[in-house]
Amino acid sequence: MTIPARHDRQLNTKFEREPTSSTQADVLADIYRDDVNIATWQRSVPPDLSAAAQRIIDSKPFFKVSTSVSQYDAYDSLYDVLGANSDAQLVSDDVAEIVVMFCCLFDLEQVGLRLATLDRAMCPKFHVDRVPWRLVTTYSGVATEWLRHEVVDRSKLGVGSKGKSDEESGLYLESSDIHQLEEGDVALLKGESWLGNEGGGLVHRSPQLCDTQKRLLLTLDFV
Repeated sequence: MTIPARHDRQLNTKFEREPTSSTQADVLADIYRDDVNIATWQRSVPPDLSAAAQRIIDSKPFFKVSTSVSQYDAYDSLYDVLGANSDAQLVSDDVAEIVVMFCCLFDLEQVGLRLATLDRAMCPKFHVDRVPWRLVTTYSGVATEWLRHEVVDRSKLGVGSKGKSDEESGLYLESSDIHQLEEGDVALLKGESWLGNEGGGLVHRSPQLCDTQKRLLLTLDFV
C-alpha cells in the first residue's frame, strides 16, 4: 500500500527543516531541497547602490509600487516611478537582475513585485506565508527576522498566541532564537503552499523600527 509511505514522507518533511546560506548566488537553488525552508545569498550591497537606496528613502518616504513584471520589463516598470534619475537607474538595474534570477529559478513568466519604503513593521508578529516561496531583500535598513524550525511551537502562531506578544506566547524560548537577515541579503523563504511543506513554512516577521528608522524592501512572489 502507498499510504504508509506517504505518511512517512509527511513526517520527515514536517519535522526536518534547515537554513542554508552562502556568499554565492547559486545557494538560492537549495530552496528546492525538502529539508530547507530558507536559502540566503549573503551579498554586500555596493556602496553606490546603498547610497541610492537611502536617497530614495529620504526623497520618497511613502514610496510604494506593487505590480506584476516579467524579466523583460522589470527595469522599465520601476525606472520611471522611482524618478528617472541615476538613483532610479541603480536600483532598477539591481531589481531587474534579481527578477531574472527569480524567473529563471522557478521557470516563471510573470512575478508579483513589491518595492516600498517602510517606517514601521509591516508584519510585526511571527507568522508563515501561504505562498510557495517568497523572495525578500532589504536595500537599506534593518532586515527580516526569522526562527529556525526546531525552536518554534507552531501552536502559538496566529490565534494560538491568544493575543499575547511573540515574546510572551511561548512561540520560542529565548531571544537568542531569533535570527536576522543582513542589509543586502537576498533570501528565499519557503511558504506553506509549497507541495509537502505544510507545517514547514519559515516562521518570520518584519523588524521593529524606531521613529527615525526606515527601510527599502523588495519582495517577489508567484503571480
